[in-house]
Amino acid sequence: MKHEGFVTSGRRGRLLALRRPAPRWAFRLAVAASFALVLGAWWSSSHTGWVSDIFLPTPEAVWAGGREILADGSLWPDIEASFLRVTYGFLLSAVLAIPIGVLVGALHLGEGFVQPLTEFVRYVPVPALTPILMVVFGIDELSKVMLIFVGTYFQLVLMVADEIRRVPHELLDVASTLGARKREVIAQVLVRSALPGIFDALRLCNGWAWTYVIVAELVAANEGLGYRILKFSRFLQTPKIWVYLLVMGGLGLGLDVGFRLLNRRLFRWADTTR
Repeated sequence: MKHEGFVTSGRRGRLLALRRPAPRWAFRLAVAASFALVLGAWWSSSHTGWVSDIFLPTPEAVWAGGREILADGSLWPDIEASFLRVTYGFLLSAVLAIPIGVLVGALHLGEGFVQPLTEFVRYVPVPALTPILMVVFGIDELSKVMLIFVGTYFQLVLMVADEIRRVPHELLDVASTLGARKREVIAQVLVRSALPGIFDALRLCNGWAWTYVIVAELVAANEGLGYRILKFSRFLQTPKIWVYLLVMGGLGLGLDVGFRLLNRRLFRWADTTR
């Protein structure tokens, strides 16, 4: 089979075709194989003594730690606390960053006014802002939410602006020729065309928000996934640390899959296979 200058043949060609979806069974097998490979490496490394159990406990020890955590009932309140903090900070970031990013991508003057300053701020390490945010917003929930907001807002503005710039200029010319006003061109052409990409940018920024919630909960928190990990580390309860790391990974994977499925459902007309 010949396609776009590359020659492939038979089943191998279908499995390894460039930028073409593989059969569903093959994709699921690849996913299962990757997790099985990591689990096997974890089991062998922890049981053979290649890595100290202080850093890498055995799967059996992590399982026992997970049962203890479920028994004392602390896991679900921690998940709820972290989830709410991420959600509030992420939604605040999205509400403000999307319209500003649209203006930055649509108007050259908007780009000059916003983008250089945004580029400057986004290179400031977010953890370094923790003391300042605590002074300004206090040590309660607001400072944690604002840290997540700061960590995602500036990135999201630039990502939204880039998606707006990717809209083909020919679409703008056609809309203008048909008599559309500038506001209509922005709303009906630029934003609508860029929506799948903007939604994908939200998916990526939500993942970053979960990394920042750990930083937010390391200081002046009484519950949350990050707070609990810090508490376990003080007493070298490594198996329980790994339980929480696995929980966070599972939450992140579930949210990522949810974003992808929703993207495909909302924008069936777009190429959302990336």
